[in-house]
Amino acid sequence: MFETAATRPQGFAVRCVRALLSPWSRLSLLVVLLAAAATSVLLFEPQRLLSDGWPAQLGGATAVALFAVAYGACTAAFVPRPLLNLAAGALFGSQAGLVAAIAGTVFGAGIAFGLGRMLGQDALRPLLRGRWLKAVDGQFSRHGFRSMLAVRLFPGVPFAAANYCAAVSRMGWLPFLIATGLGSIPNTAAYVIAGARASTPTSPVFLVAMGFIAVTGLGGAAVAWFKRHHFRDREGGAARPSKRSKSL
Repeated sequence: MFETAATRPQGFAVRCVRALLSPWSRLSLLVVLLAAAATSVLLFEPQRLLSDGWPAQLGGATAVALFAVAYGACTAAFVPRPLLNLAAGALFGSQAGLVAAIAGTVFGAGIAFGLGRMLGQDALRPLLRGRWLKAVDGQFSRHGFRSMLAVRLFPGVPFAAANYCAAVSRMGWLPFLIATGLGSIPNTAAYVIAGARASTPTSPVFLVAMGFIAVTGLGGAAVAWFKRHHFRDREGGAARPSKRSKSL
């Protein structure tokens, strides 16, 4: 009796710890964190601090590094990247602004990927039962670098959605981060250059940058539409029985 009474509180503590560390508890924590981040963005608008209230006493590499850290935190909190890219160009010019924006992009993607992998993957993977979801998961899991590179090059998928989809899949950290960095360069550079040349909107450089943004946006929408119908056709084809199976 003494051993049972002594071990009962310990067993209750173990059950509480298991419940707190269960997949659904971690997923609930992720939802709370994302909701809090989105609410903070709506209330405090940190993107305005980056573009309008950057400390004047900071300069050089220190300013670029701090901007990249703030950029990454803002993207993890759902601040739209185009606004941050334009701010990077306006604050630091084309070259330093591109370095700050790409570093912040990779940092923010890493934050989202880590949160999704640690807090959401175990709970969400058993829910990938539909053919379309399984096809997307298989694409990310088997061809992680190539798939993520294509997603970043053609901005048809929202940045945050791509991060969390990759986190739920079995894609590795290194392919995800490298593909994010490389694939984000063209579109990010266009926004940074547009921000740096915003004071001369009729200049050829500004017009070329805006044209590139428009073309890649349309291209991303076309690729997303094609992929969506491709997966839908595959799902429909698999659902329909073949003539041979009907005859049998």
